[in-house]
Amino acid sequence: MAKSPDTVNEAVFVYSEDQLGYRFSDTHPFNQKRLTLTVDLLTKMNALSKQHIVEPRMATDEELALAHDMRYIDAVKKASEPDCNAEEFEAYGIGTEDTPLFVGMHEASARLVGSTLTAVDYVMEGKAKHAVNLGGGLHHGFRGKASGFCVYNDSSVAIRYMQQKYNARVLYIDTDAHHGDGVQWCFYDDPNVCTISIHETGRYLFPGTGNITERGSGEGYGTSFNFPIDAFTEDESFLEIYRAAFREIVEHFKPDVILTQNGADAHYFDPLTHLYGTIETYKEIPKLAHELAHEYCGGKWIAVGGGGYDIWRVVPRAWSLIWLEMSDQPAPTGELPKTWLERWEQESPVPLIPTWEDPSPLYEAIPRKAEITEKNQQMLEKSLYIIRNEKKMSL
Repeated sequence: MAKSPDTVNEAVFVYSEDQLGYRFSDTHPFNQKRLTLTVDLLTKMNALSKQHIVEPRMATDEELALAHDMRYIDAVKKASEPDCNAEEFEAYGIGTEDTPLFVGMHEASARLVGSTLTAVDYVMEGKAKHAVNLGGGLHHGFRGKASGFCVYNDSSVAIRYMQQKYNARVLYIDTDAHHGDGVQWCFYDDPNVCTISIHETGRYLFPGTGNITERGSGEGYGTSFNFPIDAFTEDESFLEIYRAAFREIVEHFKPDVILTQNGADAHYFDPLTHLYGTIETYKEIPKLAHELAHEYCGGKWIAVGGGGYDIWRVVPRAWSLIWLEMSDQPAPTGELPKTWLERWEQESPVPLIPTWEDPSPLYEAIPRKAEITEKNQQMLEKSLYIIRNEKKMSL
């Protein structure tokens, strides 16, 4: 059931069909149709209505410049025009195979940033305790270069915006299967921003960074945390690291607000990664974020999307669970709405999962499960040991 109008500001859902304009090509793996599928799923289960939805705005050039060089912003604008020369912009990371040009790219990208800023203002101005922008989470964008499907980095802009406008101490946690490199490097020397990334090791996966030794620099040393997990990691090991690391670091850092990046590409079905998560991981991720936001930040929790390339079987269910948790609605079980399945089953290139739970077993048993789990545990223990020692030294 949707929440009643007098309690709707427990959480807001930032969304507009204009967000679908961030589209590289018909064959590119980054496909914003996943937003349509998620919104439709939530609507058909009566969990999301017009009273929950907030229209996003577009970020200004000045706001984009909080995390991006103006020369880069100008280059993106020029690359957004019809019939531009793609080779001219490759030095900026656009016009490449990962991040190809498309007409209107600047406007579409600035709108996704503005969507996250809309979520920020609702939470930081006390108009809602929580806010979600599933169109955001483009965590690979750098100050002067696009990377990994990401033109502008909405989380980096949003964090700078929160610092300047609200004087906030921000904790950013990224559970995308790919390392949140763009956000990490933006705040690597900033003691008032803590970045946490739990991701598949970069040994075989883009962007190849996110080692345990990446701890920050200068005054920001000790505010960057990375938990690179082995390929084929399953739910139990992923969640052990997530729960232990997230809680301990929040207690240590004491943020004013939590920003979560919720890539849904650590699932077994995802075509671009090598992790063996199931929907159980995505049930648990928002629960702890919600809990810690209330314990340490007066409820201030902003969530964005991120990766997720099985847009039919994984993303709609995983992202729906964020909104359901955020808006204090019970986690669903059993079958998905029949009307949703009937609407999309003919268009989907793969058979849809008809239930909130994944089929069991979802995959054959992993021969190296014990070895992978032990290696992940050792990595976690080493990281927590470092955190605890640093905490003692600061007392």
